Amino acid sequence: MKPVRRRIRRHFGLTAKQVAVRSQRPWYFQWGVAGLFVAAGYFIAYWQFSDSENLGEKLKQTTLENQSLQTKIIQVERQLQVEQAAQKNLDKDLNLVQDENIKIKEDLLFYKNMLGNKKQFK
Repeated sequence: MKPVRRRIRRHFGLTAKQVAVRSQRPWYFQWGVAGLFVAAGYFIAYWQFSDSENLGEKLKQTTLENQSLQTKIIQVERQLQVEQAAQKNLDKDLNLVQDENIKIKEDLLFYKNMLGNKKQFK
């Protein structure tokens, strides 16, 4: 009687292994669901890319826009280079004019001092 009691305790007691009960779907149902997902993915991809003519037109349009933007960039860069060169020339000319102005002011001050000295001697 003891061996029977041990077997019952082993299967139904506290030390028994825990078992999870799951219902299993049939293989054809699993394959059917997988087939539906694959078909849905295929049809979505076909729907997205079926308008290949439209994509070709969009590609041509974007390449033309890209080329026009590239030419505008080149024009703006050249204009910037010209403006920078003109700014450098203006800076040089301004420095020359300022130096000349300082020289003229010094000469004016010298002549004023000379005239001022002559008035004192009279």
